[in-house]
Amino acid sequence: MPHKENSANRVYFFATCIGAAAYSSTCLNAIKLLQNAGAQVVFKKDQTCCGQPSFNSGYYDETRKIALHNMELFDEEIPIILPSGSCAGMMRVDYLELFEGSEHYERAKRFCSRVYELSEYLLARGVAYEDKGASTNVTWHSNCHALRTAKCIEPAKTLLKGLKNVNLIELEREEECCGFGGTFSVKEPEVSNAMVTRKVEDIQARNVEYLLSADAGCLLNIAGAMAKQGVSVKPMHLYDFLAQRIGIA
Repeated sequence: MPHKENSANRVYFFATCIGAAAYSSTCLNAIKLLQNAGAQVVFKKDQTCCGQPSFNSGYYDETRKIALHNMELFDEEIPIILPSGSCAGMMRVDYLELFEGSEHYERAKRFCSRVYELSEYLLARGVAYEDKGASTNVTWHSNCHALRTAKCIEPAKTLLKGLKNVNLIELEREEECCGFGGTFSVKEPEVSNAMVTRKVEDIQARNVEYLLSADAGCLLNIAGAMAKQGVSVKPMHLYDFLAQRIGIA
């Protein structure tokens, strides 16, 4: 049963750049999952990028401007929920590095403490899902930044393992990068292609119906490679998959 909403359950939802541009339905499903868990979702129309592309490219002054905009925009002392471990890592961990030793550090520290990847928040809310889908085999790709910076892979897997009709088959090289890396795939296309080809080979060897991940960038990269190679495995964002399994998509 959905939790009852109250003012204490207010949360911000940060859609991310790729979410807004290419995964709008995923963002809607993520919001539905939040509402199903009893959250009152606040969506700020002036939200923009988390700043990771410019940060990774060394444009630190420009990234600070983006971070300060986000800190000003999401000023209420309520959780900030993201459907992406990559962006969550940027806003929860990398902002601290950006402002270390500056006048904005304490403000950044308070801001970062309110950032959660969606799976973390849902588990903290104690969700227990009734799986309404047919039996299926899935595998999982761990986004690099979610794995090593946000450290939010286990909560996502815990949600999957709680679905009674879903069998999670681990990749042999799960922790290897898919070759996306944001600007990396543009700057080093040949290396990126070799990496995603290796990733797709691993996925094919699992004999699964779905490839799941909680990162839109990785999914775009892997899905494009699988489509070019004629691979029949269906790529799907974790929060689309969850919403479908419990009947709220």
